[in-house]
Amino acid sequence: MLKVGVLGAGHLGKIHLRLLNQSNKYDLIGFYDADPENAKRVVEEFGYTYYDSIDDLIDAVDVVDIVTPTLSHYDCAKKAIKKGKHIFIEKPITNTVEEAETLRTLVAENGVKGQVGHVERFNPAFIGVKDQIKNPMFIETHRLAEFNPRGTDVPVVLDLMIHDIDIILSVVQSPVKHVSASGVSVVSDTPDIANARIEFKNGCVANLTASRISLKNMRKSRFFQKDAYISVDFLEKKCEVVKMKDAPENPGDFDMILQNAEGVKKQIYFDNPEISNNNAILDELETFAYAINNNTKPVVTLHDGTEALRVANMIINQF
Repeated sequence: MLKVGVLGAGHLGKIHLRLLNQSNKYDLIGFYDADPENAKRVVEEFGYTYYDSIDDLIDAVDVVDIVTPTLSHYDCAKKAIKKGKHIFIEKPITNTVEEAETLRTLVAENGVKGQVGHVERFNPAFIGVKDQIKNPMFIETHRLAEFNPRGTDVPVVLDLMIHDIDIILSVVQSPVKHVSASGVSVVSDTPDIANARIEFKNGCVANLTASRISLKNMRKSRFFQKDAYISVDFLEKKCEVVKMKDAPENPGDFDMILQNAEGVKKQIYFDNPEISNNNAILDELETFAYAINNNTKPVVTLHDGTEALRVANMIINQF
């Protein structure tokens, strides 16, 4: 079992503490939080060990789980890496791309591993279909959330849309060619609604919409590729795969057949995978333990987190 410590005991930090405490891959040593009053409440309610010094906690563990506000990610991670500790760091990886690049260099120099908390990679609906997403040429994503004051200190692109940016970059194996975007500030100082169009060198186009002032929650992505349409509902944890193949000579009464102007007939059929329920946050933390123990590549590398931040910043710079 890997000794782990958590930096940050806010809303998400508490979830990480609970799951790490349950996990048989980790031994939860304790946590640090910058707010002593909050730390006291967490100790009283859950009984976790509180360290009043970041350095003391880092010294006591093998893995540092960074769930602090984004502005402090870089300093926390740098401190941990230089002490030879593996780091799990919540998304977005850092405040700037330059900071993220520095962390990547430090991880390599110090022989430790790092993973970024892009949790939608572990969503069972996405896991169920990701192997069927092959060379998509058009992608459409909608990530809409009801208003919550928590998180409005950052643009909606870094708060919500970055999830979809990471998913898209993981399935489109091509460099970004062009980004265009628009954003509107409604209740915050930064955009609350944003739309972006990402064009890739291979011709793929992704259209992303994110809002944090919607009347209902929605987290849906649709992938269009040759002979297939794939829909992923990250919120409901459902997916749908619609495929096309050459129509049989003698179609059955219930076969869905399309015929184009040239007379070519195609059959439409559903190929929906089985979805296994899981706890995505627990899975991302435990796959990181696996990567450390078996010296394999983490599922979401610091490179992945850096590229998602880079594209997010390209979008924000359009506003």
